Amino acid sequence: MYEYAVAWEWLSFAARWFHVITAIAWIGSSFYFIALDLGLVKRPHLPVGAYGEEWQVHGGGFYHIQKYLVAPAQMPEHLTWFKYESYFTWLSGFLMLCIVYYGGADLFLIDRSVMDLSSWQAVLISVASLAIGWVFYDQLCKSPIGKNTWGLMGVLYLALIAMAWGYTQVFSGRAAFLHLGAFTATIMSANVFFIIIPNQKIVVADLIAGRTPDPKYGVIAKQRSLHNNYLTLPVIFFMLSNHYPLAFATEFNWVIAALVFLMGVTIRHWFNTTHARKGKPTWTWLVTVLLFIAIMWLSTVPKVLTGETETSMSPVAQKFAANDHFGAARDVVQARCSMCHAAEPVWEGINFTPKSVKLETDAEIAAHAREIYIQAARSHAMPPGNVTAITPEERRLLTAWYESSISQ
Repeated sequence: MYEYAVAWEWLSFAARWFHVITAIAWIGSSFYFIALDLGLVKRPHLPVGAYGEEWQVHGGGFYHIQKYLVAPAQMPEHLTWFKYESYFTWLSGFLMLCIVYYGGADLFLIDRSVMDLSSWQAVLISVASLAIGWVFYDQLCKSPIGKNTWGLMGVLYLALIAMAWGYTQVFSGRAAFLHLGAFTATIMSANVFFIIIPNQKIVVADLIAGRTPDPKYGVIAKQRSLHNNYLTLPVIFFMLSNHYPLAFATEFNWVIAALVFLMGVTIRHWFNTTHARKGKPTWTWLVTVLLFIAIMWLSTVPKVLTGETETSMSPVAQKFAANDHFGAARDVVQARCSMCHAAEPVWEGINFTPKSVKLETDAEIAAHAREIYIQAARSHAMPPGNVTAITPEERRLLTAWYESSISQ
């Protein structure tokens, strides 16, 4: 059964790779079309119904692109749809959520010093938050508030801050940030699946039937696309944040999340304005830098303000702590790992606990048994460059500890 951990690690790697590939495709096409849309130029010779055109050069050739706000007079012979990038990005992201956070709920999803949950309770809250979040957002867009695009975005921002705070009151800091990214990405992908593509299909059906398409469908799709435009960069930040504990492992992580959404707006505003040929608002970069400095400060405030508490041992961790090999394995970890993986690292050049993984107490070592097994027993990833000179015998001891615990 211990080989299951290795196979699960490779499955996680494969899902992450797939997710990155599809995300590049989706974000790349989204960025391109936003820039194209903002850069369109109106000229008198355009066909009836055309809004603007753009000449571009790439790969040794020239491209002449025209946009119709509603639809051309007749259905084109060939039509390329941009939708599967979005669908597979969300599906691969949810697969990763299942593998890493649902499959390892006791380690990554649940923090009993925040809320004492069972695995099934945490997973249920996770799935429900994503579904309910989309329904709330969709109804908000369809309400009278949705008629004011910027007012709607203001309300949406407040809702996202509320979700950031709520997630940090339920899950571990790492899981809270990941879920905030998943919550936002669910809104974006659902916009494509439930609103943008269906509206475009209605227009196509009208063209085929010889009817004049209603322009309202394009207006609605445009509003949802605008939301996706401003939410993209924060989602990327939250997806990367699980590698940087300074972002999520602090009492003020939900405030950091709120500032990240603002940075997404300031950065996208610069690109949107530049692509629309309306100047280059360099002030947005100053605001972005100031916001980032504020985030850096919030991540390093004195620990006396963060109210750190002792984490109780989960049933899974108790199993590893009760194993006959645990005492010897603990000695190896404390001798070879804890000089860096400590609340106050003593290894020169290490100022903060790597990945926020502390390996000082029995509870901490038992809680990270699987990571120790993968990183230091079955592979030589840790310690980096074997700087603490862990021996082959010690690695075999860590292997015996984990595998005998699993086989019990």
